[in-house]
Amino acid sequence: MTLPKGASPIASARPELVLASESPRRLALLAQAGLVPAHVVPAAIDEGVRKDEAPRAHAMRLAVEKARAAQARHAMSAFVLAADTVVACGRRILPKAESDEEVRACLALLSGRRHQVMTAVALLTPDGHLRTRLAMTRVSFRRLDDATIASYLESREGIGKAGGYAIQGRAEIFVKEINGSYSNVVGLPLALTVLLLKGCGFPVP
Repeated sequence: MTLPKGASPIASARPELVLASESPRRLALLAQAGLVPAHVVPAAIDEGVRKDEAPRAHAMRLAVEKARAAQARHAMSAFVLAADTVVACGRRILPKAESDEEVRACLALLSGRRHQVMTAVALLTPDGHLRTRLAMTRVSFRRLDDATIASYLESREGIGKAGGYAIQGRAEIFVKEINGSYSNVVGLPLALTVLLLKGCGFPVP
């Protein structure tokens, strides 16, 4: 049998992508770029903020820890992608709101102010090399009165979200101005992530 010019008699196996996150938003964003992870491996790590830890350092540390934890649980050789998103006012890191009270406190703080959303992206290659990137988006909120905050609480969108809001939902009407990547605020800077994968040799569609 004659092979086509340039073809190899043994096809190379396509490398797998593992997403170290249980976030449906990150999964949906990857799908927008035609990327479907072969495996989703939630990384169960302590996401507490260390004493005097700056927002950038916190996001980067957690992204790397998530990637390494997922790699340790996944025996196959693969590209392991992890990310961590932080909402910050200055050096103050806002929590992932777990209650109405936390959502209310976050929105009251962000009302009429500019804040930063940072997402650190960590990629472990099949040969064990670590590559990291960080995206920052500046977001300005209009002033939010008590009735607006109360209405948003009823939607339950802010529960489990960094900073107590989800920009891809009703909270988009809070935004006065945004400077930087929109997908970063959703949870994964898509252009940066695709470039990182390409640069490390992962076949992006």
